Amino acid sequence: MMPLDEKVDLTNCDREPIHIPGSIQPHGCLIVCDNAMRTVLRYSENCKAFLGIAGDLTGRQTEEIFGNTAVHDLRNALTVTANSNRAALLPNVRMGNGRAYDVAIHRYKSVTIIELETATDEAQPLHTAQLMIDRIREADNVDSLISRTSRLIKAMLGYDRVMIYRFEQDGAGKVISEAKQPALESFLGQYFPASDIPQQARALYLKNTLRIISNTEGETVPVIPRLDASGEHLDLSYAHLRSVSPIHLEYLRNMGVSASMSISIIVEGELWGLIACHHYSPRILPMPVRIAAEMFGEFFSLHLQALKQQKKLMTAQDAHAALDRFLRLATHQTNIEELLADNLHDFKTLMPCDGVGLLMNDNWYSVGSTPPDTAIPHIGRLLHSVAEGKVWATHALFNHLPEAEEYSGVTAGLMAVSLSQVKNDYLLFFRKELIQTLNWGGNPEKSYQTGPMGDRLTPRKSFAIWKETVHKQAQPWTDEDRQIAEAARVALVEVAFRHSELMADERAQAEVRQRMLNEELNHRVKNVLAIIKSLVGNPTQEGRTLQEYVTALKGRIQALSFAHDQVVRGEGGGMLKDLLEAELSPHRSPETVITLDGPAVVLDSRAFSVMALVLHELATNAAKYGALAHAGGELSVSWRLNERRDVVLDWQEKARTRITPPAKTGFGTALISRSVPYDLGGKSRIDYLPHGLEAQILIPARHASVSVVETTNDTQIGGKVDFASYSPEEKLNVFLVEDQMLIAMDVEYMLEQHGITDIETATSSAMALEKLKTAKPDIAILDINLGSDTSIPVAYELLRREIPFMFATGYADGIMVPGELAHVPIIRKPYDEDSLLSSIGKLVGKKVEA
Repeated sequence: MMPLDEKVDLTNCDREPIHIPGSIQPHGCLIVCDNAMRTVLRYSENCKAFLGIAGDLTGRQTEEIFGNTAVHDLRNALTVTANSNRAALLPNVRMGNGRAYDVAIHRYKSVTIIELETATDEAQPLHTAQLMIDRIREADNVDSLISRTSRLIKAMLGYDRVMIYRFEQDGAGKVISEAKQPALESFLGQYFPASDIPQQARALYLKNTLRIISNTEGETVPVIPRLDASGEHLDLSYAHLRSVSPIHLEYLRNMGVSASMSISIIVEGELWGLIACHHYSPRILPMPVRIAAEMFGEFFSLHLQALKQQKKLMTAQDAHAALDRFLRLATHQTNIEELLADNLHDFKTLMPCDGVGLLMNDNWYSVGSTPPDTAIPHIGRLLHSVAEGKVWATHALFNHLPEAEEYSGVTAGLMAVSLSQVKNDYLLFFRKELIQTLNWGGNPEKSYQTGPMGDRLTPRKSFAIWKETVHKQAQPWTDEDRQIAEAARVALVEVAFRHSELMADERAQAEVRQRMLNEELNHRVKNVLAIIKSLVGNPTQEGRTLQEYVTALKGRIQALSFAHDQVVRGEGGGMLKDLLEAELSPHRSPETVITLDGPAVVLDSRAFSVMALVLHELATNAAKYGALAHAGGELSVSWRLNERRDVVLDWQEKARTRITPPAKTGFGTALISRSVPYDLGGKSRIDYLPHGLEAQILIPARHASVSVVETTNDTQIGGKVDFASYSPEEKLNVFLVEDQMLIAMDVEYMLEQHGITDIETATSSAMALEKLKTAKPDIAILDINLGSDTSIPVAYELLRREIPFMFATGYADGIMVPGELAHVPIIRKPYDEDSLLSSIGKLVGKKVEA
């Protein structure tokens, strides 16, 4: 610890003993007693004026200072909080002098510390806390919780600016949410270096979760005596009135901030961040409100922790689901390198990154932002020396590979997933330099006051120092990123092992398939010749000319040719219905009926090829022996998706004459029965019935998908909202007059969910008319009843300026609306999101038509 007589400046502020300042802020007084709270040991200099007690207080009895009743109540509070260093907060305690005070009391290091502030007539803290907690209870994701909270704190506590400030892995901080007065510049997205909040300050934020500064220009009040009889300083770590570091005060003054409050955000026992509130004039936040804020902070931290854990689980589930899909694809892929290269875009979704690359068999594939191709061999040699067949990562690649400094603007961070223990094969994730995507969030023309310690203590200079600190570095990889990468490594290694085993099986099966192919070729050629022979030999019908016969024959042979062309081109896959049409076209005639019914199913190349053979066999048999062989026959082919998304195809023939089943099973029947189970892992069933053949074929979901054709509906019958006249791409400025801040926040949230973010609010007609002198809204929403006021004068002004608007009311009718405004739309409160958006859509539509 630095000596207390050493001057505090920017060179030693990280050692400043801020927990023993020897003074307090002037909006309250402090009395220190022995552990049993019997005798006064120390007190702040303003106690005499604050409590109206003359003379030296040291050594005096507490009953003499506070009165018997108050001492009894304070000792009871100490008893209840005996095992906690955090202060018990007691609003409106009446002392022996007849005055009421808000009291904070706690024991720390064998002394009792009592802080007193003038009591106020504030609302009950439990009610205020409940209102605040209810507003964020339904937030179902981290971003929504953080966005709601900054606006809620500003609305409920009245500070000019509220920021949620998150600590990064390297200790730096980032403003991730902000609610502010319109005239103030924005700090949203700004980073601050770790040195802006030294470690000893962060330790105090963990101990004392709520920190108040009432006036950055205020004089501190010394505690006397400064040292006790043993020469020890008074430790004010848990005190609300503890005075503030002069460095921090200068920082706030340089920003123009006169008062502030911070609420610690603690997740899993660590300081995750702060809710930082700034006010640009002196402000004392009453104790009842501080109690509510502290309770809210506790709930916010717990809710944030739960949502973060939920997000972590969902991210892991999504990553594993993506890997499972890849594993299913890999089952039927023989070229692993090609499979990985084709799916790099999917790997890019596994974790936040700017680019993904595959280095395999000395070949390089990439998507997104990745290093130049000339750098890949150097990166490969580095990984060979450091990865050791596992996951390896760095957020500062140039520290390990100096030449990476040349392309640090494109790639600064790298995570490598080893694909082999013996080969130099890797799946690589890349991140850009962090500062490449950042800009100063404030007004670049704004000048900040510079104090005695220089311009280091201003937001812009602080941000510049942070940028220097993280130059050539990417956002660090988190434990969650590493876990996902390890899961990917395990999955890919499993694919490689399975591929090695499959290759041996494939070689054994290749010879069997070749023999089957030769037999099938011979069989198909015979079938083709037989069909052509039957077509040529089909006699002409009475009344038909030879030319008509030739034309019909040519058409059927051409259709047959097309069917076989589909088989040849089957490697590319295709529509199931197109394949059926091609195979059945040669057999269509006026004497028979063929119906096809089913969704737009697309078969992959493997299934298309197999089904071309199967359907050709079924069609040929139907034309030779079945329903298509005689006049009056009917063939129905339908297909559907079952609950597992498998394709189930039903082939049903109905002949007018009795069909004789084959005496023995031929090659064609064997082909139909065995090819789908053998090649596709599906199912086949054939039944020879007296009226014709019936078959059912199941094609597994991995070989088929449904082609979705998007259609545009101009009219939505029973839709949620009539909002067609407003396009979210068009900027829409909404003017909201509402005297209830929480209701106004609800409306803002509803609108922001639908892309409407330019919203100006007013709480009275006077404020609204004043803002309308400069504001130019597109539409307005007016709460009719504004307490003791109404929005009717605002309505007349909007009418004069031809600005569309609607009234909002909680009354059952529009009794408060003058007759000349009866045409104005009215929306009922409480606001319904669908009705609100529908009404806005109509207002915008009217404006466009005008």
